[in-house]
Amino acid sequence: FAAILGGLYFLFQKFSGSPPPPEEPVKEDVANLEQTGEDSIFYLPTSTTGEVVRHQFYALSYLDKYEVPEWVAYELTAERLNETWVERSNNFRPDPKVESGSATPDDYKNTRFDRGHLVPAADMAFSNEAMSETFFLSNIAPQDPAFNKGIWRELEELTRDWAKKAGHLYVVSGSVFDQPVKFWLGENQVAVPPAFFKVLLDLKGEKAIAFIIPNALSEERIESFATSIDEVEKLTGINFFPNLLEPDFEQELEANFDVSLWKSNEKKYQVRVENWNTLQ
Repeated sequence: FAAILGGLYFLFQKFSGSPPPPEEPVKEDVANLEQTGEDSIFYLPTSTTGEVVRHQFYALSYLDKYEVPEWVAYELTAERLNETWVERSNNFRPDPKVESGSATPDDYKNTRFDRGHLVPAADMAFSNEAMSETFFLSNIAPQDPAFNKGIWRELEELTRDWAKKAGHLYVVSGSVFDQPVKFWLGENQVAVPPAFFKVLLDLKGEKAIAFIIPNALSEERIESFATSIDEVEKLTGINFFPNLLEPDFEQELEANFDVSLWKSNEKKYQVRVENWNTLQ
C-alpha cells in the first residue's frame, strides 16, 4: 500500500507542472578557476581591436594600429614560480598567430628603446616552452631603458612576491595611449606607448589593485602609481574580468583598492633608485 501511495505521489509531481524546489546557489570554487591554457578564457578582458591571440600560457589583444599589445593576460601561481628557472631564451621573433602581422626584431634596431616584455620572461621561467612564448614580438612594446630596468622591473618583481604569498594571481598588463605618440620605430611603425598599466586580481583573497606608470625614468614609489581597476577601464576602454566575477562583486573589487594589502619592498625601492635607474 505504501509503495502504491509513493508511486501516485511521484506521478502527481511529474505531471502536475509544479516547479522543483529552488537549488541553493553554489559559490564558484576558486581552486577550479586556477587553470591555464587554451581552454582557460573566462578571465580574459574585452578587446577593443577584436584581434585576440591565445598562446598556450597567456593570451593577448593586439593593437595593429600601434604594433604593440593592447593587453596580455595570464595566471601567475606560486607553484610555478617556485620551480627551477630555465635559461632565458632571448629568441625575439614575430608572432605567427597575429593575422595582421606583428612587429619584427628589425623594428627595434638602432633605437634607444628596449624591447619591453609585458608577460615577463621570469614569470614563465618554469618551462622552456613558456619562456619562449614571451619573446613573441606581440608581447613586446618599446620601453624607455630607465623605465624597463627601473620601476617596471620593480613592479614585476613585486608581482611575483605577491603571487607567492597569495598562491595565485590573475595578471593583465598593457599599453596606455592617453597622449599623442611621440616616437615611431622601424619599417612597421611601432608606437612607443606613453605609459603602461598592470592590473592584479587575487580572487581568493578578494582584493585587486592596478598601476598606471609613465614610460620614463621614475624615482617615485610604486604606491604613488596605484589606482583602481575602474580607472584603468576609463583610460583604456577595456573591461576587465567580465566573465570571471559576479556583477556586484566585480563592481566592488574594481572600484576599490588598498595599497596596505599589497606591501612594497623598501630594499627593492632603494636598489631601483640607486642602481637600476642608472642601467642604460
